[in-house]
Amino acid sequence: MELRHIRYFMAVADEKNFTRAAEKLMIAQPPLSRQIKDLEEELDCSLFERGSHGIKLTSEGELFYQYSKQILELVDRSTEDVKDIKEGLQGTLYIASVEGHAPVLFAEWIKEFKEEHPHVQYNLWNGDTDDVVSRVENGLCELAIITAPYDNEEFEVREVYSEPWVAVIPKGHPLDCGEDKPVSPKELLPYELLYPSRKSRKGEIDHWFDNLGSTPIVRGRIAHLTNAYELSRLGVGISIYPASIERIVDKSLVCIRTIDHPGATASYVLIYDKKRKLSKIAQEFVESIK
Repeated sequence: MELRHIRYFMAVADEKNFTRAAEKLMIAQPPLSRQIKDLEEELDCSLFERGSHGIKLTSEGELFYQYSKQILELVDRSTEDVKDIKEGLQGTLYIASVEGHAPVLFAEWIKEFKEEHPHVQYNLWNGDTDDVVSRVENGLCELAIITAPYDNEEFEVREVYSEPWVAVIPKGHPLDCGEDKPVSPKELLPYELLYPSRKSRKGEIDHWFDNLGSTPIVRGRIAHLTNAYELSRLGVGISIYPASIERIVDKSLVCIRTIDHPGATASYVLIYDKKRKLSKIAQEFVESIK
């Protein structure tokens, strides 16, 4: 048995079709069929059930698939490790993050990681928490930073940062006091507010107004901090956003005030999928930030 037999078997098992598997492997179908037949003869069992509606793995095929997957993973890892010894860690790290302080964290981590592993490349993507979570679930990125709340059942979670929520108030507004003097939910209640677009975020912020006898006026939902700043700058409403928005605002045009409420804290967490094994690069990256 050779590695090519295992790779051919895995391709057929994954595609559930000899023609598609042959195309994926860039070989003709007859040689592929012969290789699978030779493998079955060597193992003295049938790996596939062939029927009019396609093929599927036999019980022996299911077992051999699990071992084959482990074998190929070991081969790939050993190849990477040998190359790493000679040339250093290489490849691309796929990561995603929400806005706010998350890009700052990734930038700091990458800067430090680059000093140790200069050949690694990075693919960064930004979106709201729901979009970022979807990318992790679908395997489009390995590591991500999101804001709470999060799913402990599906993800490995590491808390990495927290910051207060603030109100971005247009200049000349009745709540514009010219300084970062805390503002209470009760003071915000009479005015039009702009919330982050995440559904769970609305529920979190609404809780700040519990027991006040009235509900806040939510004029709009925003997905990005630039939108929050521009809408507040032009007087559309008071944006509610994590304090990191201060990095992009012109304080001559808006006033930033911290929300005075014990629950008004945005927590950032690093996540990765529990069901997927991290690549060597991702493993090293996680270790470097611990």
